[in-house]
Amino acid sequence: MSERHRWPAAWDAGVLLSDGRRDEAGDEVALITAAQTDPMAFGALYRRYLPRVYRYLRAHAPSPEDAADLTQQVFLQALDALPSYQPRGVPFAVWLFRIARHAAIDAARRRHPALDWDSLPEALHPADEQGPEAVVLRREALTRLCALLQALDPAKRELLALRFAAGLSAGEIATVVGKRPEAVKKQITRTLQALKEQCYDA
Repeated sequence: MSERHRWPAAWDAGVLLSDGRRDEAGDEVALITAAQTDPMAFGALYRRYLPRVYRYLRAHAPSPEDAADLTQQVFLQALDALPSYQPRGVPFAVWLFRIARHAAIDAARRRHPALDWDSLPEALHPADEQGPEAVVLRREALTRLCALLQALDPAKRELLALRFAAGLSAGEIATVVGKRPEAVKKQITRTLQALKEQCYDA
């Protein structure tokens, strides 16, 4: 790895332990402007978006290690491309998740898709009851739901990952995937409803 692409050690502290709280020190445009002139200043943007990018990529990666590798790749690509980014154009989150999405697609071409239960919307989680019978029923429901998610059309699975793992709004997702916000919102709602019906009404 060249010196220009060396991963700054200061950015790595707590890579997978971040609690997702936003860095309130300065507004985002100021952070972007600073990072465009000083690569070390990119660390603030990295810490702000790390949890969401990691969760999104974890929804696509077969292991936490693969997701961490992809996350590093995405932020290095973003750092390289940052000088050409215009804050008044596409929102930074959308721009960043376009990079993450392309990285996930490229990685998926080399392996089978994977889903992480922790990335799924809570609306699809079975009720967390106690007792041996409840544990068995919950395990069966998880297995059934994971199978349904794996069988989903990749485009629908991607919308769920962008919404619940990446935490993007319908409008932001629409910009990332090139669709209208209303269509995205409707598709996500229909997909969640269909999954719930297939999983829990069976």
